[in-house]
Amino acid sequence: MSTTSQVPEQQRPPFGEGNSKTPNPAWAGGMISPVSVIIPAYNEEAGVRPQVEAIRRILVAHRIVHEIIVVDDGSDDRTAEAARQAHACVLRHLKNRGYGASLKTGIIAAKYNHIAITDADGTYPADQIPVLLAKLETADMVVGARTGENVHIPWVRKPGKLILGWLANLIAGQRIPDLNSGLRVFRRDCAIQYFPVLSNRFSFTSTITMALLADDYHVVYHPINYYQRIGKSKIVPRNFLDFIILVIRMAMLFQPLRVFAPFVFAVGLSGLLKVAFDVVAAVGRHGGLDWALFSEPVLSTTALLLLLASFQLLLIGMVADGVIRRIARHGQPLVLSHGVEASELMANQPFEQA
Repeated sequence: MSTTSQVPEQQRPPFGEGNSKTPNPAWAGGMISPVSVIIPAYNEEAGVRPQVEAIRRILVAHRIVHEIIVVDDGSDDRTAEAARQAHACVLRHLKNRGYGASLKTGIIAAKYNHIAITDADGTYPADQIPVLLAKLETADMVVGARTGENVHIPWVRKPGKLILGWLANLIAGQRIPDLNSGLRVFRRDCAIQYFPVLSNRFSFTSTITMALLADDYHVVYHPINYYQRIGKSKIVPRNFLDFIILVIRMAMLFQPLRVFAPFVFAVGLSGLLKVAFDVVAAVGRHGGLDWALFSEPVLSTTALLLLLASFQLLLIGMVADGVIRRIARHGQPLVLSHGVEASELMANQPFEQA
């Protein structure tokens, strides 16, 4: 059973109150689509009920049609009972299957196409869900980036988070403010198409971020606060290695050349430098340029191996990229991106005079 952490009152606002300085978003001028809120929970008895109540209070206040689904991932405490007391729809795994598996269960069971996910531990501000939903009208996924004024990330996780973020930025070719935030909204049909490659563990959010970016979907980031959790964290040190392996695997699935290009450059440059060193050394042995240089071995085995290795890496990367693009061409078409304005969609339509 999780133990409840004692969080000072000044470090945590009341449930449902997050970025108080955020102005009223665009939902005041129109209707936001209904949303299914999915909360994966594993031994979160202390936090799940106030979190569900806060989310419901916020969504009701903004008149957003919704359902709240709590997926109890085989908890051995009273998580499921606490969620039912908050009048959430509770789905329960008979054994612990993982964070990603819980989200998949909730997404499949959801009755609305707009999906919002958040944690049950009180770390994410519930009042930002309507803001994210408003921005989803012109995006494919909106991520609550933990870059607000009050962000409480344990210092032991910060070095790994920085390294993982740098690697993901390199592969994606763009800046990713928060790769694995657990508060985000997206469309159900857009997420389901990636289920075969989405992890059943903590890397679900990282995977779907990389997948959508690799396929040029419109991903928007909105700054949010991040508070101390209620209960004990489920993340262990080995999860960082899992994240690194995941990002590389996703790059191989969507952008192979972004993985191979740095290695090709590094190995090729090393080979060229070794070639230059061998030539300079040979010239020094002969006291200058001499026709005899053409009649004896000048380049070392190391230089030749480095050059051949860089060429082979380049070919492997090009073949992998070509195979993936060919498979994508013959596979099912991707869900249409919602990050395109109607005026662009109508640009090629014939003009009809009144």
